[in-house]
Amino acid sequence: MTTKRVSMQKIKDILRLKYDAKLPLRQIALSLSLSLGAVSKYLKRAEAAGLLWPLPEDMSDHQLLALLQPGRKAAVSRAFAEPDFVEMQRELKRKGMTRQLLWEEYAQAHPVAHYSYSRFTVLFRRWRSKQQLSMRQHHRVGEKLFVDYCGPTIAVVNPDSGELREAQVFVAVLGASSYTYAEATWSQSLPDWIGSHVRAFTFYGGVPEVVVPDNLKSAVSKACRYDPDLNPTYSQLAEHYGVAVIPARPYKPKDKAKAEVGVQLVERWIMMRLRKQTFFTLAALNQAIRFLLDELNRRAFKKRPGCRREQFERLDKPALKPLPDSPYEYREIKKARVHLDYHVEYDGHYYSVPYQLVKQEVMIHAGQTTLTILHNSKQVALHARAHTKGSHSTDPNHMAKAHRKHQEWSPQRFLSWAEKIGPHARTVVQHQLESRRHPEHGYRACLGLLSLAKKYSQARLEAACQRAQHISAMNYKSIASILSKSLDKVPLQETETDTQTSLPLEHDNVRGADYYH
Repeated sequence: MTTKRVSMQKIKDILRLKYDAKLPLRQIALSLSLSLGAVSKYLKRAEAAGLLWPLPEDMSDHQLLALLQPGRKAAVSRAFAEPDFVEMQRELKRKGMTRQLLWEEYAQAHPVAHYSYSRFTVLFRRWRSKQQLSMRQHHRVGEKLFVDYCGPTIAVVNPDSGELREAQVFVAVLGASSYTYAEATWSQSLPDWIGSHVRAFTFYGGVPEVVVPDNLKSAVSKACRYDPDLNPTYSQLAEHYGVAVIPARPYKPKDKAKAEVGVQLVERWIMMRLRKQTFFTLAALNQAIRFLLDELNRRAFKKRPGCRREQFERLDKPALKPLPDSPYEYREIKKARVHLDYHVEYDGHYYSVPYQLVKQEVMIHAGQTTLTILHNSKQVALHARAHTKGSHSTDPNHMAKAHRKHQEWSPQRFLSWAEKIGPHARTVVQHQLESRRHPEHGYRACLGLLSLAKKYSQARLEAACQRAQHISAMNYKSIASILSKSLDKVPLQETETDTQTSLPLEHDNVRGADYYH
């Protein structure tokens, strides 16, 4: 029986959580939705290969894969194949389905290693009896931080326009002490979500072992009960602080009971007390929240001695891991494919990469001041962040010398292609190539321009280029507009006559030169 291969990112996370976060194997397995055996197996392979964390900078994903996932031989089957009781329970809800039929299908799938029907039914009953049990959660000190948003919002008034804008309230609660943090942000979007985590860690003065979020989009790219996909930026935050992220299962409020209670307390003891106040800035609102938050954390418990603040100082604070030397800087992470001009686009601006990566997929890490581009987890380009849309940031080291390595696309090829359409098309393409700092920057515009011939015909494109040249608007958008409005079919003389209509020399409303004498 073969097992599912573990992704490269999860293998790296195993090493990070073991050697950097120093979590026990069981906690690592829970965090990554892996079996204890899989975690132990990859750690043993890493130890045999002499690998620790961080990995060597010159090690590629392919090299790591060869070390930790060598070609495997057919594994020896276990004595008995375990039935998938979760799927069987789902199948039993079908009308007419029986346990006998499910067992027969199970036995047919595993002809050599299957349980007898009587043993199968005993195991199924035992499994089902455990599914509805509820267990009181006991939180280890410094282990878990639960995070969520309140349902209600707080209005902030624009002092200039009087417009109301609703602010979201973020809440974090430590498991052992219930010490609570809250703040207001404009949204639940990824930048605000990440920023709230950074400020929460600063508020606590340390980092827990595990963060337990809900399945909102900023945290989880793809919600799944067993193996959720974290947002890449959120994963990077977790790596920076050395924490594991274990999202609560969908529709399982008991997984985040601490967060539910914390949210309820913030809504009752902070938001309700602020409901009659008017706030004109987000900073003023957060100042009021911080004042009431201190009161909340010093309020005595009803059923146990002390308060949240005292419990935090005694339990959680000594157990928290130290903060890193610098706080995490927000970076948006996205995939991109390198274009023919060996640039990738981010937020309307174009950044160069080595020309050998043309048509390859890369990862963009965009921060406030810098933009990093990675290929196979290795940095291949670093640029200052630019905000001018339509412009290019080009590193000369990324360009091919005389395009010896990249001759399938060249300025001469575009000019020859355009010349087959007509002289006006060639003039426009030549303008695209010569009006930029590097001809390669015009490749995108030339490709888009010449592709219009497939949609409208070469004759119409040539006529549109003639009109664009006549009105000094030789760019893709103008030519596409001319074609979409069929202006290429209107003779140039007719347009000139229409736009140059003259006023009559004699009219009742014209005073004439004598009026001013």
